[in-house]
Amino acid sequence: MLNWELKNCCNHDQVVFLTTISICTVVILALWRTIFLRPFKLITVFLHEASHAVACKLTCGHVEGIQVHADEGGTTQTRGGVYWLILPAGYLGSSFWGMVLILASTNLLTARIAAGCFAVALLVVLFVAKNWTLRGLCIGFIIFLGVIWVLQETTKVRILQYIILFIGKCYFSFYIYDDLISRRVHSSDAEKFAEVCPCPCNGVGWGVIW
Repeated sequence: MLNWELKNCCNHDQVVFLTTISICTVVILALWRTIFLRPFKLITVFLHEASHAVACKLTCGHVEGIQVHADEGGTTQTRGGVYWLILPAGYLGSSFWGMVLILASTNLLTARIAAGCFAVALLVVLFVAKNWTLRGLCIGFIIFLGVIWVLQETTKVRILQYIILFIGKCYFSFYIYDDLISRRVHSSDAEKFAEVCPCPCNGVGWGVIW
């Protein structure tokens, strides 16, 4: 007999974790159109475009440049590679990196590793960025992560874990719906994919599938 009772499903730490995720989701959705979340939105755009670049490299293509714009848009210039794999990589990659960051936030050691890898990636991109918006974003987040790291080491609050969790939640929240499903212009990756795919499915359909 299956036991559907949830009396002993979660310990204290699990309840805190699930509650924190719920609070992050509400905060992100409530403040999505405000200036407070713009830096986090730009960093999600950066990793979205970076996922396109990774897919291009994995399919033997050449990445000519990555740009993140102040209007929260982004572009990845590629040559070669498998186009129908590069297109969905932005959003599938966003989901993957979001999952990695959320899982990393559950432990202080893994949160430190995630923050360190993130800072190194931003430092590398700083030297290959094609515009000053992306360069400024990299510099700002490197400094931000450094400050958070110092606060983590000098206080008892697990602030680094919360920040990593918050960044991870940005991928699983309104960003994907806002830019992939609700968008109706032909500049979205889903709409472009619908144009090259012979399947009878429009951009919204592909957005839901992804």
